[in-house]
Amino acid sequence: MKARYQFRFYPTDQQQQLLAQLFGCVRVVWNDALAICKQSLELPSNNDLQKLVITQAKKTLDRSWLSDVSNIPLQQSVADLGVAYKNFFDSLKGKRKGTAVATTLGTRATRCLKKVGTPRFKKKTGRQSARFRIGGFSIKGEDVYLAKIGNVKPIWSRQLPSSPSSVTVIKDCANRYFLSFVVELEPIQSSAKNQSIGIDLGIKTFAVMSNGEKAISPDYSKKDRKIRKLQRKLARQEKGSKRREITRLRIAKQHNQIADTRKDFLHKLSTKVVSENQTIVLEDLNVSGMVKNRKLARAISLQGWREFRVFCEAKSEKLNRDFRVISRWEPTSQTCSCCGYRWGKIDLSVRSVLCLNCNTEHDRDENASQNIKMVGMGHRHDLKRAQRTGKTGSPAQSGEASRITAPLGR
Repeated sequence: MKARYQFRFYPTDQQQQLLAQLFGCVRVVWNDALAICKQSLELPSNNDLQKLVITQAKKTLDRSWLSDVSNIPLQQSVADLGVAYKNFFDSLKGKRKGTAVATTLGTRATRCLKKVGTPRFKKKTGRQSARFRIGGFSIKGEDVYLAKIGNVKPIWSRQLPSSPSSVTVIKDCANRYFLSFVVELEPIQSSAKNQSIGIDLGIKTFAVMSNGEKAISPDYSKKDRKIRKLQRKLARQEKGSKRREITRLRIAKQHNQIADTRKDFLHKLSTKVVSENQTIVLEDLNVSGMVKNRKLARAISLQGWREFRVFCEAKSEKLNRDFRVISRWEPTSQTCSCCGYRWGKIDLSVRSVLCLNCNTEHDRDENASQNIKMVGMGHRHDLKRAQRTGKTGSPAQSGEASRITAPLGR
């Protein structure tokens, strides 16, 4: 399997100028190739595009400065455009399907990946990147040599497990520089303490696990309020002014602080979960639909549920774990995990429920995590005997004492 290892580095003033020139050339090559593709009736091949936007363009007066940078990132820019168009056409034909990590009762299923739009033109502002393949970079001790850039010294927080096949130079919106290496990893054979675990994701408590543990995410509200205040200030400032650029950088730094804090929390939690359990079961949440609720959209977006799922899936593959995702339509919050009695929909403010069938009191999230685990492992109650009689009614309200034992605010 392939993985990315990212390290920050601090270029000199001269290297910053060379990198700015490289990013500009990569962006121009991408935009020129994209303009040709949009005007053509048939999509040109990568070789034809490289001849037009690189080889022949260097001989013209308007694009002669393309010779000042390495040719490898320019070729990779055209190759990346070809991959973007391939994903777009596969999405139109419905071919972008992957083997599902989603399982229901142990059976394998398939899930459609998100639809891909047409490639777009790149802008000067925002994130910039350039990719070097083998021949355009080399690692010499603690330094990394980049063609026509020179030696840069990344901060090595860990060792690379194998020789990298490519490296991407990244400049983010806050003017931070990173080297992102692509390396090949071999799966690690390791034993797990527990057989399986089910995880229910939420807002107030990020993760409630079937073993009784809970994980609370960091508080992002203070930085988020500061971002909203700076955004209002940015809207009042004149476009193109220096003060507007200073405010933009301040906003980008606040966003980076939230993203770094969230990523650190999710990495630590996912590593703990995957290393201790052989089978990890999550619920397929409809996040894109949930964020349409304007009252919860900001809180849901800050949690990073999808990012946590991606981390768990990647680390499960690395450690030879079984990662499963159950259907979003499973009534995990409407069913008793002890007897299988289905009490129906419950309002979100209800946090504790008393089962009318077995008289067991359940915490809403702990009960859901137990059901997620059972469904993911293929164990289910006999719902024909334990289901409610009649149709599902309206969601339970906090006044129904026979069903609700502890209504709390979420």
